[in-house]
Amino acid sequence: MGIFSKLFGKKNNEEEATRVGGMEDFMTLIRVYYQSVMATNIGITNINFLPDLAVFKRSLKIPTQNNKLGIAEKSRCKKMLVDIYGLSDPFFKEIDNSIKKNVKNINDVKTYLFMFQGFSQDLMMLIGNILQWKFRMPMLLKKMLRSMTDKAVSDIVHKNDWKDESVHKTCLGVRKYKQALGYSEQWMSEYVYNIVLLAKKEPKPKE
Repeated sequence: MGIFSKLFGKKNNEEEATRVGGMEDFMTLIRVYYQSVMATNIGITNINFLPDLAVFKRSLKIPTQNNKLGIAEKSRCKKMLVDIYGLSDPFFKEIDNSIKKNVKNINDVKTYLFMFQGFSQDLMMLIGNILQWKFRMPMLLKKMLRSMTDKAVSDIVHKNDWKDESVHKTCLGVRKYKQALGYSEQWMSEYVYNIVLLAKKEPKPKE
């Protein structure tokens, strides 16, 4: 996890340093935030049940607040996601509301995380299929890339006349995930845009 290496001053080389704050860190922090919200909402006390949260808490030595797991971790994780990636407050509120709606007890945790994983994977697969060459756009054209991302997400949510039937079926699957999880089109766009942006920043593997 590059972000933890940076925090502890353990950069091994320049290539590793460029990955700090990269896509892997983003996805790790997103998982930590989800697990923190779940721990707070349903009172999970066994930290080993939430592996990403456990690593985050132990690595940063975050003290438990009010004898309740998740409160301090959620606050710290959100601050990092805002500071590093610029995520908006509504982005977090939608996650909070989605988990509140779908996770009522500990048995719902794995079901929800599995569903979100499927949603995320199918969504990004569709984005890659729709944008294709546009991933290679220069970083200077961020506004244009955001506009294209918004358009692609809108197509996934609303468009029905796809030439590729497999793409159409995946879109329908994503729409079902969206409805079940309770995420808006705006949330999807912000999530996707950050991943696309970070994917463009990742260093190319050396020969």
